[in-house]
Amino acid sequence: MNRLFLIIILVVLIVGSLYISFAGSSRPTDPPVRAASLGEPAPDFALQDTMGQRYRLSDLRGKVVMVNFWATWCPPCRAEMPSMEKLYETLKDDNFVMLAINIEENGRQTVPQYLQKSPHSFPVLYDDQGVVQKLYGVFKFPESFVIRKDGIIDDKVIGAIDWAHPETIAYFKDLLKG
Repeated sequence: MNRLFLIIILVVLIVGSLYISFAGSSRPTDPPVRAASLGEPAPDFALQDTMGQRYRLSDLRGKVVMVNFWATWCPPCRAEMPSMEKLYETLKDDNFVMLAINIEENGRQTVPQYLQKSPHSFPVLYDDQGVVQKLYGVFKFPESFVIRKDGIIDDKVIGAIDWAHPETIAYFKDLLKG
């Protein structure tokens, strides 16, 4: 029994030592990305939409751009989509672009099904690798960024809002003038 007790103590010590040795270490990861911030240039990206067309943010310079991060499993995301459609329909001919970025790994399967039930005319892009989501530091949904014509982030909205509210439309119209 004494010998068994010593073996158990020895195993516990070895396992404990290994735990302590490796507890502070981690495998190399990508360097931390600084989240997109108000008043700074919007990070550039290129993503494909549901029709296979590629959108590059830098190609939209000179236009006011709303970038919305969303998911089909997110009730507030789905709830704000009709007001996003109204805003888009109101301003799409005035140098305004709306990009709805779906962040789901399986978005290429879930989004077409969602759009059959709830069609929208604004572009829906796939970020199934989460690259742009990380680039913008988005972890709450929905989350939207308003980008001025000069490429600077003018506003960030976390959560669903009524994008078709008259004050919201007036805000965008003011940006479109500048």
